[in-house]
Amino acid sequence: MKTEDLALFHRIAETGSLIEAADLLNLPKSTVSRRLQALEDELNIKLFHRQSRSMTLTSAGSHFYQRSQKILAQLDETLFEMTNDDAEISGHLRIQMFPIHSMNVLMRAIFRFMDLHPRLTVEVISSAESIDMVKNNLDVAFVVEPALDTLDLVVRPVFTTDLRFYASPEYLAKHGTPKTPQEIESHNVSLFRLSNGKIFNELWIGAEQEVRVRGNFCSNSVEVAVEFALQGRGIVYAPAEVVVDFVEAGELISLLPEIEAHQGECYLAYPSRRYVSLASRRFIDFIMQELAPNGMPTNMSEVSPRRVCKASKEAFPNDDLRFRR
Repeated sequence: MKTEDLALFHRIAETGSLIEAADLLNLPKSTVSRRLQALEDELNIKLFHRQSRSMTLTSAGSHFYQRSQKILAQLDETLFEMTNDDAEISGHLRIQMFPIHSMNVLMRAIFRFMDLHPRLTVEVISSAESIDMVKNNLDVAFVVEPALDTLDLVVRPVFTTDLRFYASPEYLAKHGTPKTPQEIESHNVSLFRLSNGKIFNELWIGAEQEVRVRGNFCSNSVEVAVEFALQGRGIVYAPAEVVVDFVEAGELISLLPEIEAHQGECYLAYPSRRYVSLASRRFIDFIMQELAPNGMPTNMSEVSPRRVCKASKEAFPNDDLRFRR
């Protein structure tokens, strides 16, 4: 039995479709079908119930999936232990990138990792959609706090950012300057909508205060929301490093400056219900060393205390955080 055929079986089981598995693996459907049939013949068991649009595991296939998952994990663990940190790795990494303001920082880190491992191929998908990482064959993802409640992931914080409310002098002259967090709730605030339909409108001020905002404009881009504020149309909730030039130029004014900025967090995430490949583990270790040395996430704005999340009790590694569906 070939290891690659076992991995192919897992892709079909996780996508529930021969066509989707073939697309993810960049193989002809006929090749995937032939290799699956050869695996079933070798095992002398039927692994799937084949239907016109989907494939579901048989009871024997489900049992084989669970047991072989441990086999693949143990194999990868052995390879991980046998190779040193400087050993070149190969394979393919699929990375989902939430469209965040610090994407350029993450991309530079990804490119440095690729330079260390020239035989590795990398695919980056920019999307704010909360998708099933296992079904879509994603190895790792970079996500932000609002997207976590719909995912079954192990996540590790990689950087933080200072989040505040900002508005233009023109807007404040016309509508007044809010003096308390509660007053912001009566203003026109740019909203953020995730692709799953959820509107990000419950916002933190400092470490403990939360406000529920409303407005006549919604976007899934921080830069677009900042432009909304620059045009004097309302208030924007944005990372400090995104608006620093506009604040210094007097085009935007920081609201409630006496209150400490809220520390938003970005996480590196990977599926909790699938084994982690050697390439993924090396990448995770590299990113954590680059962006969170000594376990402390990089603060993209000014360094300040941040809210502490509860650490997971599960193994690998000790500073993981786990969010379940």
